[in-house]
Amino acid sequence: MRSLRHLSIKSQLIVMLLSVSGLSILVTTYLGYRSGQANLTDRAFSQLTSVRASKAYQIEAYFKNIRNHTQTLSEDPAMVSALQEFALAYQQLQGATVPEAFDRRIQSYYRDEFLPKLAKTESGSPVLAAYLPKVTASRYLQYHYIAANPHPLGKKHLLDAANDSSNYSRLHARYHPIFRNIIEKFGYYDMFLIDTQGNVVYTVFKETDFTTNFNNGAYQDSNLASLNATVRSSKERNYAKLADFVAYAPSYGAPAAFIAAPMFDRSEFVGVLAFQLPVDEINNVMTGNRHWESDGLGKTGETYLVGRDRLMRSVSRFLVQDPQTYLNTLRSLGMHAATINRIEQYGTSILQQPVHTDGATAALNGQQGTQIINDYRNIPVLSSYAPIRIDGLDWAILAEIDLAEAYAPIYDFERQILISATLLMLLVTLLAMGLANLFVKPIQQLIDSARKVAAGELDTIVALDTRNEFGELAQSFNLMVDSLQTQTNLVEEKNRENEQFLLSVFPAAIAKRLKRGEKDIAEDVSNVSVLFAHLTGFSQLSAALTAYEIVTILNELVTAFDDAAERHGMEKIKTIGDSYLAVCGVSTPYLDQDKRAVDLAMEMRAIIRRFNHERNFHLNICIGLNSGDVVAGIVGRNKFIYDVWGDTIDLANTLCTTCPPGAILGSTTIYQRLHDLYAWEALEVSNNGTKLRAWQLKPSEFADR
Repeated sequence: MRSLRHLSIKSQLIVMLLSVSGLSILVTTYLGYRSGQANLTDRAFSQLTSVRASKAYQIEAYFKNIRNHTQTLSEDPAMVSALQEFALAYQQLQGATVPEAFDRRIQSYYRDEFLPKLAKTESGSPVLAAYLPKVTASRYLQYHYIAANPHPLGKKHLLDAANDSSNYSRLHARYHPIFRNIIEKFGYYDMFLIDTQGNVVYTVFKETDFTTNFNNGAYQDSNLASLNATVRSSKERNYAKLADFVAYAPSYGAPAAFIAAPMFDRSEFVGVLAFQLPVDEINNVMTGNRHWESDGLGKTGETYLVGRDRLMRSVSRFLVQDPQTYLNTLRSLGMHAATINRIEQYGTSILQQPVHTDGATAALNGQQGTQIINDYRNIPVLSSYAPIRIDGLDWAILAEIDLAEAYAPIYDFERQILISATLLMLLVTLLAMGLANLFVKPIQQLIDSARKVAAGELDTIVALDTRNEFGELAQSFNLMVDSLQTQTNLVEEKNRENEQFLLSVFPAAIAKRLKRGEKDIAEDVSNVSVLFAHLTGFSQLSAALTAYEIVTILNELVTAFDDAAERHGMEKIKTIGDSYLAVCGVSTPYLDQDKRAVDLAMEMRAIIRRFNHERNFHLNICIGLNSGDVVAGIVGRNKFIYDVWGDTIDLANTLCTTCPPGAILGSTTIYQRLHDLYAWEALEVSNNGTKLRAWQLKPSEFADR
């Protein structure tokens, strides 16, 4: 404060103006930055949560379909008959003669082909004797269908039957093409028929578990053997059990998961049907067929599954996209070389990549939410996590994106704010200097006049045409000068006295208007029906009419649409040119909101037809319908609008864009809810080269409306 007192009034005024303005700018900048950061973070988390929920639904549906398919096949009389016949044929071969040449060929296959490949991923050296088949039937069949199979490793399933004239090969020739077709069409890795004694009497793929015994054989400690025992002990109809991924030796230690169901001949338990689940199908769902960016995950986002053991159950995006960088990252984190070697050998992070993150811990504890955490690469990410609901599996699903990518717009926003604040401070400085000059100019005039009076110029007059304090001070000064002029003699007598004029100036406070930073108001709304419509032929009509006529026509149509929407309980969100967006279920939920959307679509089409008939126009309309979750809220800074957005809106817009003129296209969600009320027909449309499944309302549904 002492140093401030030594400054001139002008300097003090500039300092005060800059202090108040600078503080206002800093507060406004901080509030704007925090508001922008919170908004962008919420949007990123909403996108991740949406992707995570979508992937979770797909995975849960996938396993539900597998369970239903397995249960259905296990009850199929033909499948039951096949198991019984294979089990009988297997037992018949127990009395067969196995030449020494067969055993030598089997040993050669295990020693030269199977064990060397298995040893690449195992920590020790596999013992040959522990894996060789022991019983006669197993040795006989493994010779004909594995060791002597003319097809190469990985293609053994292409052999329909061995040339040994056995009853087993006769059955194999009849059933194998059918079963092979099942796993190929439904995407399974392998199929197993297991008799009541635990013997694997049939497999499609013919790996080394073929004809082994899960009770006492080489693979009695495998997860499939444990699953077989569980299913046998249950002996319940309409029952199917999943076994989580574990390294499976017959598949050379690759991660393998299984599903199995018991099989009954009437009330008699005859065995177990099992399928080895494909890793690729799960990876395709979690990676979106490797189209991460089109799923809204950018360049670093991914979704993946984690099991209770904290190991991945789906492949890492970074291993798929850049294996070498991914492996180098694991090495830098100190991961065991043996684990890295297995990841490199298998080409997958399933059962190899540990995930000990806060998000995985919370999800496995039954929680769902969003956090900023360090992921399994020790890189900061935005993470959306939740448990996944699959009977028999204790998994979690996570959707994550690198913090650096998610916050890139925030960093750009921060730079723009700093630049704007700097420029604003420069402008305020110049303005403060100008205002200070204007403010002290009357004072300077008074000072100059006082100096003249002090020099003896008693005819000095201060001319200030103002009505403020400075004007009053000038008038007082002039009166004082007049008084001095009339008392010249007294002034001369008292000339030895030094008169000092004490001027106390108190500058007026300058109020500055603060910009108030407001957060965007937004909310998530579930189960909303969306109608997106687009007029066709309007552009051609515009070329032939005046602007006034076009606006009049468009107003009449939109008014008719609005009246119809109000009757059906739909809310118009906006019109964009000749496009029309309406929703149902945002403000007021309805039980039949999907039907209301379809009814409005049909009435809008009828309005167009009547309009064309009355005006002799050739307009048409394309309408896309969808139902799902949306985000609604107020957007804008100076001019506010109420808007909705999200994947549900985008799909409705896509259906409208690809809709044939005069048609009404519904999404799969709309079709599933209303297929019993309206007649639909499947339609495949193309959107930017991507095939899209849609459902078109048959013309008979609205021909008379």
